[in-house]
Amino acid sequence: MSSFVIVEPLDFSGRTAKAGIPCANGKPFPVAFGRPGVGPAIYATLAELGADPDDLLAELGLDPRHVEGGKHISYADLGRLIAIGVERTNCPHLGLLIGRRTTLASLGRLGLLMRHSDTVGDALRVLEAHSGIQNWGAVVGLGTDNGVTVLSYAPYGPEAESAAVHSERALATMTNVIRALCGVDWAPEEVLLPRSKPRDASPYERFFQAPVRFDHEMAALVFLAELLEKRIDGADPVVRRLAEGRIHQLEARQSSNLTEELRRYLRAHVTRQRCKAERVARMRLVHRRTLSRHLRAEGTTFRQLSNEALFRVAKQLLVDTSMTLTQISTALNFSEPAAFTHAFRRWSGMAPSAWRQENRPARNSQAPQEEPYPTGRRDIRCGDALAPLPVSS
Repeated sequence: MSSFVIVEPLDFSGRTAKAGIPCANGKPFPVAFGRPGVGPAIYATLAELGADPDDLLAELGLDPRHVEGGKHISYADLGRLIAIGVERTNCPHLGLLIGRRTTLASLGRLGLLMRHSDTVGDALRVLEAHSGIQNWGAVVGLGTDNGVTVLSYAPYGPEAESAAVHSERALATMTNVIRALCGVDWAPEEVLLPRSKPRDASPYERFFQAPVRFDHEMAALVFLAELLEKRIDGADPVVRRLAEGRIHQLEARQSSNLTEELRRYLRAHVTRQRCKAERVARMRLVHRRTLSRHLRAEGTTFRQLSNEALFRVAKQLLVDTSMTLTQISTALNFSEPAAFTHAFRRWSGMAPSAWRQENRPARNSQAPQEEPYPTGRRDIRCGDALAPLPVSS
């Protein structure tokens, strides 16, 4: 995409490397940027909880003017800022508090197009199809089966340590968006989060007004499919056509390649079924040999990209959740845990259990019921911050 810049390559262990194996095609990942509205939401939330955002930004070497002013900040830096904010404010649901500050209007042209779509389903399909216009560094998915719809969010950059906070932030934002479209009383049937359950899960239940399943392999809102047919009050077809035309113009100016398209596709589908090159080739209406030829021209192969996606999700689940190796193996569609362990050892040079021990943050190292979140004034204010905010469209 046009906003991508070149960074140092990453090896398959996720550490910056001058040599060794970077990502699948031997080239560095492009930098993924968060939406401009996320930075100010982080800044305001940290200040509300009594932390000094400028001090934290200085500690991370980030420019406060970029974050507070809503300029493009990399996904990795936003994740680092939220992570250090969790530690300094003793607020394990900081991502939730940040996400609930984001409204439909803060999505810019994309939010405008959603606001003036005919139905909630049309609006969510807009979100799924065009979220990449702002280079969020994540994939939004929308699927329906047997009367139940799943709206999912999957970061696809290499930063495993920021996936959980970005996911809960995004689900809170998407909840706000749906409430702006169909009413502030809307609640999903269920919320899925790829993070360990905190000692106090009540902030999540209060905000979502629904059961929350932690330690899940994906981040998603689950709701009845009938919501998709609900018409949006006040939708203006003229505004919709203008917003849609502008978005198409912006997308036409963006550069992309097959490798980046497949990274997004594989991240969205890697925990649903083992992705096959034949399936992707059919979707693109090309022969598999043609698909392989195009990927070779870009310096990679389908197998390399598939392994890259599997490894990235495996790291995220090992770091952020308390899922067992058997559960992770099943989520990634390996035939048995031994096959997953063998593959992970090939990718990282160490067993997944050893990798988890070395890379998991100290706050996640114990079972959820034993996690020692300190109490005190900041924790009280953290809970108070869940008082209702206006839901703006």
